[in-house]
Amino acid sequence: MLYITLLSRVTFSPSFLMEVFRFLSLLLLFLLPISLSLSTTADVDGDTAALSLFRSQTDTHGILLSNWTLSSITHSTACSVPWAGVQCTNNRVTGLSLPSLNLRGPLDSLSSLDQLRILDLRDNRLNGTVLPLVNCTNLKLIYLSGNDLSGSIPTEISSLTRLLRIDLSDNNLIGPIPDGISKLTRLLTLRLENNEISGEIPQSLSSLSQIKQLNLSNNELYGHLPENIAQKFGDKSFSGNKGLCGSSPLPACSAATPPLTVQSNPSSLPTTTIIDETKKQTRRGLHPAAIVAIVIANSVLLLVIASFLIAYYCGKRSVTSNSKLGSEIGKGRSSYGSESRVYANNGGGGDSDGNNKLVFFDKKKKFELEDLLRASAEMLGKGSLGTVYRAVLDDGCTVVAVKRLKDANPCGRKEFEQYMDVIGKLKHQNVVKLRAYYYAKEEKLLVYDYLPNGSLHFLLHGNRGPGRIPLDWTTRISLALGAARGLARIHEEHKTSRIPHGNIRSSNVLLDKNGVACISDFGLSLLLNPAHATARLGGYKAPEQFETKRLSQKADVYSFGILLLELLTGKAPSIYPSPSRIGVDEEEQAVDLPKWVRSVVRDEWTAEVFDQELLRYKNIEEELVSMLHVAMTCVAAQPEKRPTMVEVVKMIEEIRVEMSPIGEDYEESRNSMSPSVATTED
Repeated sequence: MLYITLLSRVTFSPSFLMEVFRFLSLLLLFLLPISLSLSTTADVDGDTAALSLFRSQTDTHGILLSNWTLSSITHSTACSVPWAGVQCTNNRVTGLSLPSLNLRGPLDSLSSLDQLRILDLRDNRLNGTVLPLVNCTNLKLIYLSGNDLSGSIPTEISSLTRLLRIDLSDNNLIGPIPDGISKLTRLLTLRLENNEISGEIPQSLSSLSQIKQLNLSNNELYGHLPENIAQKFGDKSFSGNKGLCGSSPLPACSAATPPLTVQSNPSSLPTTTIIDETKKQTRRGLHPAAIVAIVIANSVLLLVIASFLIAYYCGKRSVTSNSKLGSEIGKGRSSYGSESRVYANNGGGGDSDGNNKLVFFDKKKKFELEDLLRASAEMLGKGSLGTVYRAVLDDGCTVVAVKRLKDANPCGRKEFEQYMDVIGKLKHQNVVKLRAYYYAKEEKLLVYDYLPNGSLHFLLHGNRGPGRIPLDWTTRISLALGAARGLARIHEEHKTSRIPHGNIRSSNVLLDKNGVACISDFGLSLLLNPAHATARLGGYKAPEQFETKRLSQKADVYSFGILLLELLTGKAPSIYPSPSRIGVDEEEQAVDLPKWVRSVVRDEWTAEVFDQELLRYKNIEEELVSMLHVAMTCVAAQPEKRPTMVEVVKMIEEIRVEMSPIGEDYEESRNSMSPSVATTED
């Protein structure tokens, strides 16, 4: 009390008060950066952790590993490097731009990026819902087209009041358009085409006076289309919705039909790219410096929007249709009964998926879809599953085999990509490598390594007669061993799920540039309805398949046994006539090999079983008989009595393992082959 009493009697001069004020101001300026630094450090660490989790959940091919790294020594963060595709402002993550990187996984980890303005993850394979993004309240631009997002558009989207552009096209979204979207008064673009969105178009959309671009085409919308919305955006923005009615060209609405309502489930929404806005100002007016800052921010904002839109739309330029492979594919459309298009989407035309890119399984892309369509092409053959082309790219060095699947297989995109993952992950020297694939609703292409030395079927049966150079025993047993190893790897890789090859035959055993046998067409059976797969696929069928109509690994073993008999006898199985004897009565040119071999062996005419071309080689009789025993074990009538492919490999290795994958006569034999047949029909 005494201190307060004395203090109250003291008078301070104005100069003293000014000095005290200056001291406090300096102290505040000194302490404020420290406080902000501590806060910012915690925030940027949180941003870095969120992005690291996002990478671990979505970057299955390790594309971002070279740059997205953490170091406890240097305390590197997403903004200190900075990381590829990450934009930072004031040491906070404000933009994430990672289009077309084959990312797959959920968006959940991005929910904590509260300063995120720009989100561009279009043309990836992201899944889950967009609901986590409603926590990113500063979002302005959302580009999530061409992914596998599902669920409905969340009603919470109305809280993202800064949104300018939303592009959720080409996904699997369902449910209605939430009425709360009318609260996004600054919205300029809303693209929801090519989804499965249902319900009526909200009348409240007409209240969005700033909106310039609206596309709701190819959904399941129904009910009356508000006339003011139809006039403003045109018919194309609503085409492909059979349930819509209204003014011409839409069918007239029935007045007696009550409006239907569909409840929406919370989902997620896309992100966008814009720079930080200035903080809210008080009613007392703005300081001149604040006005200057606003002007600068708005100028930069316009530049960012303009540059982003230019980059976005330039990236959607369509592939020219004068490509050589493209024209070859175009010629074959009539034979498939569908108006398929392989050309890139340019917004209004092209494939309705908008997913105009090749998906590679290697970390580095070798070429784009445009390069492939411009490649010179040679059709190698047609089969029950599609047509195969040999494509030489413009660089003259890259040669690939391109399979165009027949009838634009009805398999949906999500299932198709899951199956492609199964195929693409399998890597073995005796399995033809799937390099990339292209998916569209009406067009599917598979890109394989091109193997230049033909198929086993052609080596065995092609060009028989005068002048033919026989396929020697050393080469045959080496090719049998290579094919067995490839099929064994397929079975072991998928031992738990028991995924079969489903189409084992000599035309699906190809030879690479070194003469190594490689199994082709693995996984294509997955794309077919199991009930129809045995009918569509032309592989050698096991007895049980005529009753169960199912594929299995045990049936693969049976098919491989027939392939061994084909190698030993030189005869084409009954299911696959010899190409050198087209026009001959089928009973003369094709043989039920297991039945025929059993009948010959039963009559003790074993020597009559083997191909006459093999009889010129000396000291191989024991090996021929041993291989015949392996083949007959594989074609046992009861599936449970057949060996596994791992056991088959061991049995062949015990007969003879060659140091070289090809025989001494291989180079001579190869000269009689045509390189244009280096493919499979299926």
